[in-house]
Amino acid sequence: MSLVVGRVIGDVVDQFTPSVTLDVTYNPDHPVFNGHELMPNLITSKPHVSVGGIDMRSSYTIVMTDPDAPSPSDPYLKEHLHWIVTDIPGTTNATFGIHRYVFLLFKQRARQTVRPPVSRDHFNTRIFSEQNNLGLPVAAIYFNAQRQNASRRR
Repeated sequence: MSLVVGRVIGDVVDQFTPSVTLDVTYNPDHPVFNGHELMPNLITSKPHVSVGGIDMRSSYTIVMTDPDAPSPSDPYLKEHLHWIVTDIPGTTNATFGIHRYVFLLFKQRARQTVRPPVSRDHFNTRIFSEQNNLGLPVAAIYFNAQRQNASRRR
């Protein structure tokens, strides 16, 4: 599924052309693919993120948000910021309903310090990017997840 079909382009960021690869994997064997669903019990640990491409001397900022918080039918908290990591070197290896979890990678112009947002709710990726002079993303990936009930757990 593409970023357009999943409404990441439009709801979270404007159209962009990826210029590096972004791989996100939970545990050793649960890679993130656009639009695939991952069960919450598989995404409790921090993911392994790797950036690849031709520009490996740059630093990057990665942002993970939930544009469907608290519920896809009423996302009044969108976007909810889960985390931000800055100065990543290029050589680095909801309550109900299906939520999209979006990883966005931005190329930094230089090493920088990013001020944390006042609140994680109502985070806006576009505004964050503007305020920190990050421009458009250089890569993105997202997955879907929803609350597990007892019958779906394994």
